[in-house]
Amino acid sequence: MTKKDRYEKILDWFTTHVPEAETELLYDNAFQLLVAVILSAQCTDKRVNATTPFIFEKYPDVVALSKANFDDLFTIIKSISYPNNKTKHLISMASMLLERFDGEVPHTVQELVQLPGVGRKTANVITSVIDQQPNMAVDTHVFRVSARLGLTSNAKTPLQAELQLIKYIPKEKVHIAHHWLILHGRYTCLARSPKCLECGIKMYCKYAEKLSAK
Repeated sequence: MTKKDRYEKILDWFTTHVPEAETELLYDNAFQLLVAVILSAQCTDKRVNATTPFIFEKYPDVVALSKANFDDLFTIIKSISYPNNKTKHLISMASMLLERFDGEVPHTVQELVQLPGVGRKTANVITSVIDQQPNMAVDTHVFRVSARLGLTSNAKTPLQAELQLIKYIPKEKVHIAHHWLILHGRYTCLARSPKCLECGIKMYCKYAEKLSAK
């Protein structure tokens, strides 16, 4: 099977069986999504979703968050991974939004990565979710699943995986393919014990192919 064929078959399967896929983070606007994605780094969406309502109740907008007291915000997010750094990032991020972007969340990767706590992955998430831009955020799930399936080859970094994925995925499907791969990794293609017997795309998967050959 050529790489092109593999992509087509896997994308066709997801299109048919998972026609709707979206982030599991809860948010009402771009500001809330940005806060949630910053918090989600090395943390589960479930934990983030349990925490953000308390943040948005106390800090409902950019102005309020920019004026947040460090200790008060830290207390709210202390159950999140790396709360010290993330508290600093959230307050600084809100301040920079006011100083450079008139309090609005920018909609380009180049602008978003200027914000504290925002790397390429976070910027890709924001732009693909809010505007459905063809940007592929590669987290641990996407990196693992794309490699196992054979969608990427010898990618050593998230950026290498991202560039390989967007080369073969049609632009109009990149934003949803990001969610397909994440959700598949979260619920089926688990890191330690992948549920290959339950997987609907195992017939196209290089990892499953190796297992069956043993």
